[in-house]
Amino acid sequence: MKNTREKILNTALTLFNTYGLAKVTLRTIATTMGISQGNLNYHFKKREEIIEALYFQLVRQVDDVFAAMPRTDNDLSELFTMAKAIMENFYAYRFFLLDFVQVVRDNTKIRKHYAKLSALREAQFKAIFSSWVAAGFLRKEILPGEYASLYQRLHILTDFWLSAAALQTPVLTGKSIQRYATVINREIFPYLTGKGREAYFRLHLSAESG
Repeated sequence: MKNTREKILNTALTLFNTYGLAKVTLRTIATTMGISQGNLNYHFKKREEIIEALYFQLVRQVDDVFAAMPRTDNDLSELFTMAKAIMENFYAYRFFLLDFVQVVRDNTKIRKHYAKLSALREAQFKAIFSSWVAAGFLRKEILPGEYASLYQRLHILTDFWLSAAALQTPVLTGKSIQRYATVINREIFPYLTGKGREAYFRLHLSAESG
C-alpha cells in the first residue's frame, strides 16, 4: 500500500513538472500508472491531497538542508551551500514554483502552513546575518531593518527564480540553478566588510566562473 502511494506521488510529480498543474488530473495520473482511478482514489480522494503531500515532501527536504548546515562563524559557505541545495530541491518540485501563487490561493492548508514557514525562515536567516555581523563578515546596519529587507529580497528571488528562468529559457533545465544561485548569492555582496569580501572571493569566485 505504501509503495503504491509513493508511486502515485512520484508519477504525479513527474506529470506536474512536465505538463503543469492545469493539464494533470487524477485520471491522467491513474492512466499513466496503468491503474484504475478507483485504486488511486483509495489513496488520494482529491488531486489537492496529492499536491499537499508533495508540498510537505518538499518542505521536509528543505528542512533537512537547514538541519544539515553547520552553524559556524568562520566563513560564508553556510548561505551559499544552503541556497544551491534549496534551489536544487525547488527544481525537483518545480511545478510548485511555476504555479506557486495559484497553489497558495487555492489550498487553505498550504497557505496557512506557508505563512508560518515564512516566519520561521525569516528568523533562521536573521540569526545567520547576526552571526556574520558578530564575526565581522557583514557590516552593521545603516538603515533601520536593512537586513530584514535583504532577507525579503532573498526570499522573493528564491521563490520566483524558476518563473524568471522559464520566461527566459525555451526549455527549462537544471543548468539554470547555478546561474540563479549566483544571482542570489551576490545579493549579500554590497553588505560585506573587507573580511567578508575576502571570504566571498576565496570561497565562491572559482565556483561562479566554473
